[in-house]
Amino acid sequence: MKKLFGTDGIRGVANRHPMTPEMAVAIGRAVAAFFKTDSSTRVVIGKDTRISGDMLECALAAGLCSMGADACLCGVLPTPGVAAIAAKLGACAGIVISASHNPYADNGIKVFDGKGFKLSESIEGELEEQIVKERHGSSSHVVGRCDAIMDALDYYGDFLINSVPDLSLEGLRLVLDCSHGATFQAAPDVFSRMGAEIFVLSDKPDGVNINAGCGSQHPEALRKAVVKHKAHAGFAFDGDGDRVIAVDETGRVLTGDQALAVCAVHMKQVERLVGNRVVATVMSNMGLKIALKKQGIHLSLAQVGDRYVMEMMKSEGAILGGEDSGHTLFLDRHTTGDGILSALQLLEAMRTASKPLSKLAGIMSVFPQILINVPVSEKPDIETVAGIRDAVGQVETRLGDEGRVLVRYSGTQALCRVMVEGPSQKETRTFAEQIAEKVRVTIGKA
Repeated sequence: MKKLFGTDGIRGVANRHPMTPEMAVAIGRAVAAFFKTDSSTRVVIGKDTRISGDMLECALAAGLCSMGADACLCGVLPTPGVAAIAAKLGACAGIVISASHNPYADNGIKVFDGKGFKLSESIEGELEEQIVKERHGSSSHVVGRCDAIMDALDYYGDFLINSVPDLSLEGLRLVLDCSHGATFQAAPDVFSRMGAEIFVLSDKPDGVNINAGCGSQHPEALRKAVVKHKAHAGFAFDGDGDRVIAVDETGRVLTGDQALAVCAVHMKQVERLVGNRVVATVMSNMGLKIALKKQGIHLSLAQVGDRYVMEMMKSEGAILGGEDSGHTLFLDRHTTGDGILSALQLLEAMRTASKPLSKLAGIMSVFPQILINVPVSEKPDIETVAGIRDAVGQVETRLGDEGRVLVRYSGTQALCRVMVEGPSQKETRTFAEQIAEKVRVTIGKA
């Protein structure tokens, strides 16, 4: 069987393998068999707003119950909310039904352990073997139950507010873009409870409009709204709420790296940044390392994927890490990336420094960066494809110390990502297009 788990759970088109009810039953059975103990039989399930979420939720719950586990249904809830509630309830595991920023036709299944952490690659491998067994296995003689967690949103909101006990948002005007996704109730509730005046976009999910021209992937409407309402900041969440893209008071979109830099400097100033150390990924902008070095903060680079960022954070004793996509980890506050929490941390930095977000973000200069996603028919080792390898080498020689090249495959889609950083926007784009064209010619999808 083809490998199920990608860089962030199992994903695919809903109602097609592996996102079918039959597979969801097998996954539920496998999670129960793998994680259930004598002292903990609960598995927390949350979902985003996709129309296929109900189908997969029911199938997962059936699989769990058939193996004697109890399914605790939270309904629509951001991914980090599921992690928080799993830890609160002493559950043996948590499951999120979401394909994050992907279109509504896709869906996915992410698994957390009972402490609210995503699974390591080795554990995912073991769970995948269990899934294969459970597709043809026998049920338990003990049958579990399904329970609705009616106060899931309230608990998650309290969890977030308690994570920043000294922060008040009184006097702040904020715009929120909820992407018609999992944050459509949670985000407005938290920011309004904390005293902010809020203007909300994309908070009317209908099952098919999640991420459609809105949210973290499409911040254009947010930029306009921030300027229109003379807001102090704006925040665009992705479909499952584990990442955020910020817009400053001028309507300028901050990169995830800029937001990470702002949080790092703030945390160092309040003596919260353990070891003066931050973890990012190889996709992070060159400007991040330069900015942090000036502040006396060490930057380590992990593979792309929040799981790898988390692993390096743990191994190096860091409590702050993130990706340029807007996925940020604050290990002294939560076990996983949380878009709402990240927004609160940025606002805390603004309040502490008494400076606007544009001023804080100015500590980092963003090198021109071009990212081109090329659909591919296969994923051979880049080094074995002479045409691509040679094209990359030529560009690297031209750039020298004034830029860099990174070519990698997406872990969740049939895409090759070509990223080039360079001294100017025009030159950088030219180099990126040269490599991307070579990818299209050699392994591009017809």
